[in-house]
Amino acid sequence: MTEHILFLTGKLAEKRLHAVLESMEIDDFQYEIKNIGLNVAALMTADMIARRLGSVDKADRIILPGLCRGNLAVLSEQFGVPVIKGTDDLKDLPLFFGREAQNVDLSQHSVLIFAEIVDAAEISIDSIVARAKRYVDDGADIIDIGCLPDTDFPHLEDTVAALKSEGLCVSIDSQDDDELLRGGRAGADYLLSLKESTLWIAEEVEAIPVLIPERHPQVDSLYRAIDKLSEQGRPFIADSILDPIHFGFTESIIRYFDLRQRYPVSDIMMGVGNLTELTEADTSGINAILFGIISELDIRHVLTTQVSPHACSAIREADRARRMFHAAKQQDSLPKGIDSALLTTHSRRPFPYTADEIAELAAEIRDPSYRIQVSEAGIHIYNRDGITTADDPYTLFSGLSSLHNDAAHAFYIGV
Repeated sequence: MTEHILFLTGKLAEKRLHAVLESMEIDDFQYEIKNIGLNVAALMTADMIARRLGSVDKADRIILPGLCRGNLAVLSEQFGVPVIKGTDDLKDLPLFFGREAQNVDLSQHSVLIFAEIVDAAEISIDSIVARAKRYVDDGADIIDIGCLPDTDFPHLEDTVAALKSEGLCVSIDSQDDDELLRGGRAGADYLLSLKESTLWIAEEVEAIPVLIPERHPQVDSLYRAIDKLSEQGRPFIADSILDPIHFGFTESIIRYFDLRQRYPVSDIMMGVGNLTELTEADTSGINAILFGIISELDIRHVLTTQVSPHACSAIREADRARRMFHAAKQQDSLPKGIDSALLTTHSRRPFPYTADEIAELAAEIRDPSYRIQVSEAGIHIYNRDGITTADDPYTLFSGLSSLHNDAAHAFYIGV
C-alpha cells in the first residue's frame, strides 16, 4: 500500500513546497499539502496545529516545517499517525527523502547592470578597457563612462570606440550637452542623464536616453519627458533618482513607486550608488534590500559604482542579487533558502555543534594536532592536552598557555 503523507505549511511557502515536491518526481508515496492559515510556516506550533487541523483520515504520516515548535508526541496521539519535523529549509526536503537536494536555477535574471567608471576622463584608454573587462567579469552588462564636471575628456570618442571594439555595450553619463553629443555620435548605446530641456540630444543620435527630472526632486518634468518620447514611440529609460539616507531616501523610494504606478510598463533605472557608496555598512545587505525593491517594482536597469573601498564588490553583489530575487519571484517565494552569497558577515548556520558536543569530541582526541571550532559559547581550541574556550580571541589567547605556548602564539597571529 502506497504511503500517504500530509505536509503542513504556511501561505508564503505553499507554492514553493508544491514546486519542490513536484521536482522530486515522487513515485514511492502520495502526498497532500495543507496551509493551516498563517503566513510564515516557521511560526507554526503544535498547539496551533491541534486547534486548526481537521480530519487526517487519509494521512499515514504528517510532516511539519523543521522549525515548528511544540510537543509532537501529543499531536501524534491526537491524530493517530506519526507527526514529525521535516527540514528547516525547503530546498533540503529532497535530502530528507534520500534524493539529491534541489538546485535553484540562478542563470536567469531580468535586470541589466550599468557599471560606471566614474573617473574615465582622468585615466588612459587602456586602463578604462582593463577595468571594463573586470566589471563585465563581475556581471556588468553595460559599461558607463562617467564624465567629470569642468574636466576635459579629449579621448571620449576613442574610449567609446575601444570599448565597442571589445564587443562591450557603452553608456555616457554627463551633465554636459557637448559630451553627451560626442558620446552618442561615437556610438554609445545609452546616454545618461537627459532632461526635458535636453531631449533634443536624443533626436541627434541613436543612443537610448536615460531621463531624469529637470530639477530634482520635482518629477513633473520627468513625466513630461516620458510622455513626449512615448508619443513619439521612442525607447527610453526613466530614473527618478535614489537619494542618500537622511537626504531624501524614503521620499525617493516613494517616487520610484509612484513612477511605476503611473507608467506600468516603462523601463526604469535605479542608481544604487547613493546608498552602497554613501552608507558605512556592508554593501551586500544594502544591495539585497534595494534589489528587493527593484524586483517588486519591475525595475530592469541598475546603475552601480565601485569607488569607495568598502564597495569594491558591489557589481558582483548586484549580479548575485538580481539572480536571487528573480528566482524567488519566479517561484513566488521569499528570498530565503535560495543562495547564501550575500551573507558575507554572517552564516545561516554558524553553530553546527553545541559546546557540549565539542567538549565530547575534544575528550576523544589522542593526537597533538590542534582543532578550532565555534559554538554559541565562543571559540574552542583543543588537542589531546585539553580544551580552552572563550567568547573572544584575545581572552582565548591568554588561556592557551595551559595547552602549549607555541600553539597559543600561532593562533593569536592567525586571529
